[in-house]
Amino acid sequence: MMLNCKNATKLMSQAQDRPLFLKERISLRFHLMMCSGCNNYNQQMFLIRKACRHMGGRSKE
Repeated sequence: MMLNCKNATKLMSQAQDRPLFLKERISLRFHLMMCSGCNNYNQQMFLIRKACRHMGGRSKE
């Protein structure tokens, strides 16, 4: 299944809430190898998640 950018970003969002099926993971990885825009979006999502986890771990003083 060849993904378009809309479906790829939808899968990236869903991956935050549930594990993707093997077919979904393969399709998404293939799309990310070919699409620099979606690859950048995926990297930005990763950095935002990482920052949120880091900030969420701090106690308010």
